[in-house]
Amino acid sequence: MVDERIYEMFREIGGDLYTSNMISSHGGNLSIRLGDRVIIKRRGAQLGRLKPHDLIETRLDKNDSGVALASSELIVHRTIYLNTPALAICHCHPRTAVAFSLSRDEYVPIDNEASYLLKRIPVVTEEFASGTPQMANKVAEALKNYKIILLRGHGSFATGQTLDEAFHWSSTLEESCQIELAVKAINEPFIEYRKMSESYNKF
Repeated sequence: MVDERIYEMFREIGGDLYTSNMISSHGGNLSIRLGDRVIIKRRGAQLGRLKPHDLIETRLDKNDSGVALASSELIVHRTIYLNTPALAICHCHPRTAVAFSLSRDEYVPIDNEASYLLKRIPVVTEEFASGTPQMANKVAEALKNYKIILLRGHGSFATGQTLDEAFHWSSTLEESCQIELAVKAINEPFIEYRKMSESYNKF
C-alpha cells in the first residue's frame, strides 16, 4: 500500500487537473520517482477521483508490482526518469495548448508569467503519440532541456522535483495559451512590454 501522504498528494493534484479542465474523465497521468522505484496512476483510473488502490508502485527498470494495470504511459515516465533529473511528472491534455500544438513547432508565451517561467515550449511530433518507445525517447530527449513540452495533438509532459512543481508548469502553459487565444479574439495590435523580449524565444 502506498504511503498515505503520497496518496493525498496524487489525489489533490489529480483533482486540480480535472477541475481545471486539463484532462478528460480518464485522461492524463501523474508519477513520482523514489530512488529506483516509480509510483504511477493505475490504467483506467480517474485522476479526479483517485482511490489508494489506483496507485501502482514498481521498479524503475522493470515491473515487479505484480499488477498488469500500470499506466500505458509507464514506458514514457520510466524513460524520462532515466534520462533527466526529474522526480515527478505531470502528463495532461490542456485543451488550448493542444490546439496550438496542431499548427506550431514551438509555443512562445506572450504573457509575463509564462515568459518568465517557461520561456518557450517545443512541440514534439510522433505518429504513434501514445505509449511507444519512439514517443518515449522523443519526449525524454526534449525534456533534457525544457521543464515542459507539448506532444503534437496529444498533450503536455512536465517534470519537476515535486508533483506540485510539475503541475505548476502545466497550468502556467495552459493559462498562457488561453491568454493568447483571448488576444486573438480581441484582435488589436500587440504592444510589447517586456525588456529583452527578443530573448523570450530562447530557453
